[in-house]
Amino acid sequence: MKKTINLKGITWNHSRGFLPMVATAQRFSELHPHVQITWEKRSLQAFADFSIQELAERFDLLVIDHPWAGFASKTNSIIPLDKYLPVEYLKDQEENSVGASYESYNFNNHQWALPIDAATPVASSRPDLLAEKGISLPKSFEDLLALADRGLVAFAGIPIDVLMNFYTLCCSLGEDPCQTNDTVISNEIGVKALQMYRKLATKMDEANFNRNPIQVYEAMTLTDEIAYCPFAYGYSNYSRNGYSRKPLHFHDMISLDGKTNLKSTLGGTGLAISSKCEALETAVEYAKYVGSASCQQSLFFESGGQPGHLSAWKNAEVNRQSQNYFLNTLPALQRAFLRPRYHGSMFFQDHAGDVVRNYLMNGGDETQVLTDLNKLFQESKTLTLA
Repeated sequence: MKKTINLKGITWNHSRGFLPMVATAQRFSELHPHVQITWEKRSLQAFADFSIQELAERFDLLVIDHPWAGFASKTNSIIPLDKYLPVEYLKDQEENSVGASYESYNFNNHQWALPIDAATPVASSRPDLLAEKGISLPKSFEDLLALADRGLVAFAGIPIDVLMNFYTLCCSLGEDPCQTNDTVISNEIGVKALQMYRKLATKMDEANFNRNPIQVYEAMTLTDEIAYCPFAYGYSNYSRNGYSRKPLHFHDMISLDGKTNLKSTLGGTGLAISSKCEALETAVEYAKYVGSASCQQSLFFESGGQPGHLSAWKNAEVNRQSQNYFLNTLPALQRAFLRPRYHGSMFFQDHAGDVVRNYLMNGGDETQVLTDLNKLFQESKTLTLA
């Protein structure tokens, strides 16, 4: 009789983050009776903020955010999966990446996590409310402002989401942020993006500045006041029958120039393994199972997950059960911006959102906002030398 192997995992507290990990762990244990996998959960904010180095001391399996890739590479707190997984398996993962999801966990030529979940900000709506008011989906920024004037628009306004959507406006105006060593964005594009963002923000209910994407979607589905969200990290759960009071439909975003849609900032989550894990072979087998095309298209999705394997995004049954969430938003994923992942990037991400959010809520000098962002950016670069 084989000795029992116990693995502990940590993920984030939402049906999308927790339930598929519990379901896959249960099924894996049924297939490997000597293995027991227990998953714990933490808040979405803690998921974004809490150091994976500390978590890797306590857990064998970690669901992580890709901006931690540079930190992982520097600290070796998690294992490089390319040293443990078959070349053919990783090739399939790369070829079936949803946008840059696979690449997002690759740093210094090593793969630090498997992209088991793919996401980017996309648009969402309550089609019943739009139909009731005789309103079409907005196509341009002017359409969006007109809809906001009617009090029907919301967005996620906590600092991290504000920063990601500032990136979105910069990218969509023609310049990706953080491409030099000392400047976040050029003054010309930065000022224009901030002014556009502030113009929209002044039309928002202040409650939105305390909402993450989940809270926006809960507000959209629990009340009948919000008909449209122009950009927030997509959650396919809210497009599934029976999940919320009213289902949401998800869409690609508006266009600023009438030619191309907004280019949002890639999110999603990856499955990583702690360097402290004593049962590496088993942990790798579990990770391989969770990231496989067959699991992603079936058990992972059916348990509330938002797959990271392209075959699941194109799967007819997956789309039937989610009001075509995946096919409708796939173009946004495929062009999404891959944010910085260097070792100090989490410091910048943790503080820069406060600067932009304060401007959106209170106004101010756009040039000063950009100066403050540049100072934080330059400070974050010195952390790579620490």
